[in-house]
Amino acid sequence: MEYINTCKAAFLERPNRFIASARLSDSGVSVVCHVKNTGRCRELLLPGSQLVLEHHPGALKKGRKTEYSLICVYKERAGFSGQTLLINMDSQAPNQAAYEWLASGGFGPVCHLQREVKFGNSRFDLSFQKDGTLYFMEVKGVTLEQNGTASFPDAPTERGLKHLLELQEAAREGYGAAVLFVIQMKDIRSFTPNRHTHPAFADALKEVSKHGVQILAKDCIVTEHSMTIDQTFQSYSNPSTLSTAV
Repeated sequence: MEYINTCKAAFLERPNRFIASARLSDSGVSVVCHVKNTGRCRELLLPGSQLVLEHHPGALKKGRKTEYSLICVYKERAGFSGQTLLINMDSQAPNQAAYEWLASGGFGPVCHLQREVKFGNSRFDLSFQKDGTLYFMEVKGVTLEQNGTASFPDAPTERGLKHLLELQEAAREGYGAAVLFVIQMKDIRSFTPNRHTHPAFADALKEVSKHGVQILAKDCIVTEHSMTIDQTFQSYSNPSTLSTAV
C-alpha cells in the first residue's frame, strides 16, 4: 500500500468525523484535510500532533472538497522515553494491505482472490481458495495502542459483531473463515480485543475462535509513504485470552 505526494503538517482541530484542519510544515499554511478514518481517534488527534498528509493536486477541480487526506500521525508514547510511534490512520489501507499480503503468499498459496464477497446477510472483505477450500476473510484495521498493546475496537461496532457471527456460520457450513486484525503500526508487544469499549465484541471473538474462525493479528511496517503487513509477525489464536505477544 503506497502513497504519493505526501507532506507533513501539525494537527489543529477536527470539527467533525470527516475533516480536520492542519498547518502545513513547509509553508505554515492552514488546510482542510479529509480524515480517512471515522473512528474516534481521540488519543491520536491532539493539538500539535505531527501528521502525514497525502496531497491530491487538482482534486478541487474534480469535485473533491479538499486536496489533502490525513493518512498518518506520530503518537507520543507514554513510558517509552519520549519515543514516537508512526500510526497509519487510513481506514482503506488495511484491506489493500491484506490483499497484497495474501497475493504475495503471506497466508500460504491462495488463488481466486476476490474483494467484497457476499455471504448470508454480510459482505466479507476478501475471499480466496486455499488447499481446495473456499475462505472468507474479514479485515479490521487497528489504530488504538496503549503501553505497547494494540486493541480493537476504539468504539462499539455492531457491524463488526455481525461479521464475527457470519464468519462463524460460514465455518459451520464448511467454509474457511478468518478475521485479520491489521495493526497499523510497528513495535507492538501484544494485541487484545478492547473489552472495555465493546464487551460483546470481545466475547464474540472468543466464542467464534472455538467454532472454526481463525483469529489473525499482524502488525505493519509503516512509513510516511507506505504500509505493508509484516510477514514475520506471528499469527495467533488463543481462545482462553485472545491476547498475543509479539
